Amino acid sequence: MKLLLTSGGITNKSIENALFDLVGKKPEDTSLVFIPTASNVEKGDKSWLIDDLMNLKKQNFKSIDIADISAVGEKIWKPKFEEADILFFGGGNSYYLMEWINKSGLASLLPELLENKVYVGLSAGSMVTNPDLALKISQIVYEEDLDKSEDMKGLNFVEFYFLPHFNSPYFKKLREGNVKDATKGMKEKIYVLDDNSALKVIDGEVEVISEGKWFVIN
Repeated sequence: MKLLLTSGGITNKSIENALFDLVGKKPEDTSLVFIPTASNVEKGDKSWLIDDLMNLKKQNFKSIDIADISAVGEKIWKPKFEEADILFFGGGNSYYLMEWINKSGLASLLPELLENKVYVGLSAGSMVTNPDLALKISQIVYEEDLDKSEDMKGLNFVEFYFLPHFNSPYFKKLREGNVKDATKGMKEKIYVLDDNSALKVIDGEVEVISEGKWFVIN
């Protein structure tokens, strides 16, 4: 399985190179489907989502399709997924995204689809690959999902936890000291990456791709 787990998407040349290395094709021969589902429940200005899409447009893909798994049925989104080289899961709310990955039936199809495709996550799209959605951490450092009381299982594609947006001005508590406090007692490896960093994962082997700052716990 090939994964590219990003904090902010395709934000620099190093992440871009890592993506096309995983795909094994030139951009003009590569098709992508963007899944915006995680953004549906986020309130307010969505200029960040437009920026994410603009970063994809700059790559000169053969095609960029969009499939919201909460808005259309499997008969519509499944062919889009089958035809794409890259399944790109955008940012927003990880709980909402994971709920729809389960509800839609995509969770059971993804392992087979990813036998010959690349999974790319952006923020929430990366976090759903974790063993679970790390509710306690999310509530402390992202100040999100405060209405939730039970954790939710993730896709469990990786054995570690991915925390995006390190040092972001939009997440004031996502600083090294706060993260270390929030993760006390956890034995699993935790990668904390800024928006210029990503993890390239091939069959469980992890490589950090970064033009920014990141650190690892455990």
